[in-house]
Amino acid sequence: MSHASSAAIDAVWQDILAVRSQAPLVHSITNLVVMAVNANALLAAGASPVMAHALPEAADMARLAGALVINIGTLEPDWVEAMEAAMRAAAAAGKPIVLDPVGAGATAYRNQTLARLLAAVSPRVIRGNASEIMALAGQAAAARGVDSQDASGAALDAARALAQAHNAVVCVSGATDYVLDRDGRCAALSNGDVWMTRMTGTGCSASALIGAFCAVQPDGWRATISAMSLTALAGELGARRARAAGLGVGSLQALWLDVLQGLTRDELASSLRMEGWTQ
Repeated sequence: MSHASSAAIDAVWQDILAVRSQAPLVHSITNLVVMAVNANALLAAGASPVMAHALPEAADMARLAGALVINIGTLEPDWVEAMEAAMRAAAAAGKPIVLDPVGAGATAYRNQTLARLLAAVSPRVIRGNASEIMALAGQAAAARGVDSQDASGAALDAARALAQAHNAVVCVSGATDYVLDRDGRCAALSNGDVWMTRMTGTGCSASALIGAFCAVQPDGWRATISAMSLTALAGELGARRARAAGLGVGSLQALWLDVLQGLTRDELASSLRMEGWTQ
């Protein structure tokens, strides 16, 4: 894939600086496996995380935050109630909502929960792997638990259908990340490293970071591109440093956080690979 255009690099860098300078509060109702990872990723990027899943306060917290992120990874009935309440409150307050449909298609309960949440409120951004996006759109998909067995490009038709149905930006993550919207914009990003698939929470953290970027950038398509660019570059550069030092995936998480915090414009400009950018 070709190097990103100067316009794309400028836009992504401006959004990274906006998150660092504005420190948006991101309310995440996320899964038990990744709570700490997501919080640390948000903090490293410059945002402020809050994770309030109790029904009595979920809506209030959603109104206070700059963005709401819903991740259905570890479902529980009371959490679903809180998710719906928070989504309704965020929508009423004009706050962006990011939905991560973890494990969509794996069980009837997950599918029912997603149908309920999408019937309540259409999110600004939906981010998932290929199998999750295809299942959410009602297409046959190959998944193993929460892991995709489909390549990201296989989900483009499903992503377009979801974007039209919910007036949302849809991000299909994988070896190539695709970000598209109902107006026909579609960008492809090819940064990252295979080691990221051996570290829990990178995909869920990408969704959390999309929330942070949506809080400072009103164009959800651009915000999603910027968040995915930062997430993938942090993994790519972090894995490069780990290998150079003779380290493995156990060290990658710390190095990934280091790059989320300290990525420079020169590193972004020299490494970002993207096609399809448009103003």
